[in-house]
Amino acid sequence: MFNEYIIKKLKSAKYKILANGDYFGEITGLRGVWADAKNLEDCRQELKEVLEDWFLLKISSKEKVPGFEVKIGSHVNA
Repeated sequence: MFNEYIIKKLKSAKYKILANGDYFGEITGLRGVWADAKNLEDCRQELKEVLEDWFLLKISSKEKVPGFEVKIGSHVNA
């Protein structure tokens, strides 16, 4: 579930080139999830790391993660 969430959110990321030539990326709706770097690939990688850290912080703080639900089954195999 975690990887699927990360991949889905990264696909929705928006990137732009700043006046100084750096790349800026963000994921709309996820406050504080943004990155900047000298090239697009580094920006994408940094954004992925920020998103993963943000997600883990939200989960460990027992905060709601937009677009993510934990489904725990009632099945127990003996």
